[in-house]
Amino acid sequence: MAAPWRDRLRALKNIPPVLGIVWRSGRAVVFFGLFYRVIAALIPVSTAYVAKLIIDNITAIVRHATTFNASANHLWWLAALEFTLAVVGNLAGRLIDYYDAVLADRYTRHVSIEVMRHASQLDLQAYEDPVFYDRLERARVQATDRLGMIQSMGRLFQQVITTLSLSAAILWFSPWLLLLLFVCLVPAFLGESHFAFLNYAKNFRQTPAKRQLDYLRQLGGSKEAAKELKLFGLSGYLTDRFTRISNAIFDENLALFRRRLWAVSLLSLLSTAGYYGAYVWVIYETAIGVYTIGTLSFLTQSILNASSNISQIFSTLSSIADQALFLTDLLAFFEMRPSVTSKPDAIPAPRPIRYGFEFQDVTFVYPGSTREVLHHLNFKLEAGERIALIGQNGQGKTTIVKLMTRLYDPTSGVILLDGVDLRDYNMEDLCSQIGVIFQDFMRYEMTARENIGMGRVEFLPDMRRIKEAAEKSMAADVINRLQNKYEQMLGRRFEGGVDLSGGEWQKVALARAYLREAQVLILDEPTAALDARAEYEVFRRFNDLTEGKTALFISHRFSTVRMAERIIVLENGSIAEEGSHDRLMMRGGRYAEMFELQASSYR
Repeated sequence: MAAPWRDRLRALKNIPPVLGIVWRSGRAVVFFGLFYRVIAALIPVSTAYVAKLIIDNITAIVRHATTFNASANHLWWLAALEFTLAVVGNLAGRLIDYYDAVLADRYTRHVSIEVMRHASQLDLQAYEDPVFYDRLERARVQATDRLGMIQSMGRLFQQVITTLSLSAAILWFSPWLLLLLFVCLVPAFLGESHFAFLNYAKNFRQTPAKRQLDYLRQLGGSKEAAKELKLFGLSGYLTDRFTRISNAIFDENLALFRRRLWAVSLLSLLSTAGYYGAYVWVIYETAIGVYTIGTLSFLTQSILNASSNISQIFSTLSSIADQALFLTDLLAFFEMRPSVTSKPDAIPAPRPIRYGFEFQDVTFVYPGSTREVLHHLNFKLEAGERIALIGQNGQGKTTIVKLMTRLYDPTSGVILLDGVDLRDYNMEDLCSQIGVIFQDFMRYEMTARENIGMGRVEFLPDMRRIKEAAEKSMAADVINRLQNKYEQMLGRRFEGGVDLSGGEWQKVALARAYLREAQVLILDEPTAALDARAEYEVFRRFNDLTEGKTALFISHRFSTVRMAERIIVLENGSIAEEGSHDRLMMRGGRYAEMFELQASSYR
């Protein structure tokens, strides 16, 4: 039991950073929301006290047979004051709702932007870690779902002020009444808090299973999977798997809900007994003449409201503690820092590149693995040279590209650009000089113009550059056949969208690389969906368009690879062979063997 409570207390440290996020999302909105909550919080005790004065005045009139007219003015002023308090309370409540709604939008927008911005700054290795995905998923959910905690803290602020004002009034008449209320309500609070922790622990355990459910839900309704689901009859299997996982989650949830129902219901009886015990005591004191009828009314309302507010405070505190536990992942996510960054005194990338890239004794191991993808690799990519990397899957071709673009840093060794360590260059400036298209390129559910413009967003309004890039990649023919040309929405996610074939999407993606107007162009197997003739045409143009630029491409088709000035064959993370197509064929080594094997399938 002690450990959960320690966890809950530690979780309270999450509240100040979140309050900082709330404050930054809308300072004026937060201030005025709290201001009107103070006004609303003081209305109950003020209204109860005015009602006491009215009752005592009427009682005095009746008891002493005083003429009503002599006291009428005083009573009317009290009635008018009570009416004014009711109007102010109603207006304050509406203003609180208004500022809560505005704050909800501001906070949701602000924290969502911050999550997107921070996620974009993290290392690529984070995105290849399943544990990170669990944390990121919880952070994304917490970014918006914790809005309830923000509103709960506003309610808690108002409830505390209301309770303090009512407690002060009760304390004035009898400290024992106030003590009785608190003693009877504490067990209910402890019970709520205990089950709030159990709920957090349960949700934490269920995160991987819920990610599986999301994946299965998406898989069962995605366009990409529809053909195989029908042809292979997978619908029943996937549905059964979803049912098993969701049933296990439901059963665990239901068991906790039932335990909470019985325990909290029993503890709430104690708090109810505390209220009625205080109520009976006030009635007795009034009956023996200690309190007036007005005081009876005032204390009855104060005890009722105080009991209700104390209970609400405990409940709200429990809710906030519950939400604070969930915020652990959001704040931990914001505390994550990339390991691949620019140095404070980083220098701009060279313009122009004079000597090119050089790998010196480079070894690389992916985080969480022990296998060396690259093993003491040494090679040069001269400025203006065009080379091809080939090798079987997993030999390190794409890893070389990731290291050249500083998506990763070498485990050991050094990569130089114009004789300077890549880590000495400003990362953003370095990336601006490299155009890369990977095999798993993005298909943006945006217009054709935007899909190309993602290669260099500052060129989005420049249709001349957009069209030139489309011409270079042969995407222009595809786009010109579309109804709205460059303003045609691509993909099926949004209304009016048109989907493209795999090869057509690849041509659009290639246009992004050309739009960058970079000194270095890299094509990492981006033409897998093209037929041999179309791929040959892409790389023929690639050779023409990279004249005077440094270029590297990766392809499994030797008919296109042979166009490179130099071919590097990777095997087991090292260079097995390198040279031109003719020299490698004459050598009769690994390259010649792979070339003949592929060529034989076309004969």
